[in-house]
Amino acid sequence: NNTKCCLLFLPARMAQWSVILAVIAALGGAALLSSVHKIDEGHTGVYYRGGALLTITSGPGFHLMLPFITSFKSVQTTLQTDEVKNVPCALISLSAVYDIVRNFTADYDKALIFNKVHHELNQFCSVHSLQEVYIGLFDQIDENLKLTLQEDLTSMAPGLIIQAVRVTKPNIPESIRRNYELMESEKTKLLVSVQTQKVVEKEAETERIKAVIEAEKVAQVAEIKFGQKVMEKETEKRISEIEDGAFLAQQRARADAEFYTSQRVAEANKLKLTPEYLQLMKYKAIAANSKIYFGNEIPQMFVDSAREGKYRGPQGHPGVEDRLLHSRGPAHSLAGNFSPLTR
Repeated sequence: NNTKCCLLFLPARMAQWSVILAVIAALGGAALLSSVHKIDEGHTGVYYRGGALLTITSGPGFHLMLPFITSFKSVQTTLQTDEVKNVPCALISLSAVYDIVRNFTADYDKALIFNKVHHELNQFCSVHSLQEVYIGLFDQIDENLKLTLQEDLTSMAPGLIIQAVRVTKPNIPESIRRNYELMESEKTKLLVSVQTQKVVEKEAETERIKAVIEAEKVAQVAEIKFGQKVMEKETEKRISEIEDGAFLAQQRARADAEFYTSQRVAEANKLKLTPEYLQLMKYKAIAANSKIYFGNEIPQMFVDSAREGKYRGPQGHPGVEDRLLHSRGPAHSLAGNFSPLTR
């Protein structure tokens, strides 16, 4: 009987150990599975222990943590889109993840963006008409909303940056929408016509400027040519003045030379033409004549005695004058040489 009891006890003990080992293996597997976790690319892991946020963070990849008492959440650090009027939200600085999650939890975008977008859009719509919201100021909503959100994020959650905001058209009745679309189409046509007019005006202004430039160029060329002609004429005038001056100096020098020559000749003649020399020349002139007139009335011949003077012959009788004008009474002609009388 004792042998049978031992044999029955051994299988019971083995079954208990098997259960214990199975439980341990299950717990170990569960602990291993809960401690190993993966962080995707573009995300940062933050950890909680006992509900308290830990200061450690982890990057992309597989990591280990204490099982059962530590949990994690993956926070996206790249560009993400929150479906609040299709507003794209932005990047989180890696160094700011801990502070943002600590202050606003891992669902920070609900408190900082979702609710804020609703509030800002409602406030904008409350102070503007439907026409302004749908057409007039619609292109300004994106930038205004971005600036407003970024101002709040800069003070409340530094490191969270709004990259861009895109707001879709509001839902309005179909009839109103068609009217607004028609208005927008007309506005577009007006803008196109205005731009076309500006282009035409700019082209006309360009043509005018080109014409002015061409006219100025022609005027400058004409002015340069005129200046060249003036300079040429001035040069010719200067050359002519120089030539005239040279010719005048030459003529003056020649006249001075001739005057000096005449003056010297006159002075020489004055010294040369003595009464004796003049008388000799008179006799030579008379002797050179081939004819001579004489007679009883020769002393009464008319001569220009006042101007030329008389020559008295021997014994006080009048002599032959330099110029014989005429004689009175009968006269005889005698050919031959004439010897002057001696005094």
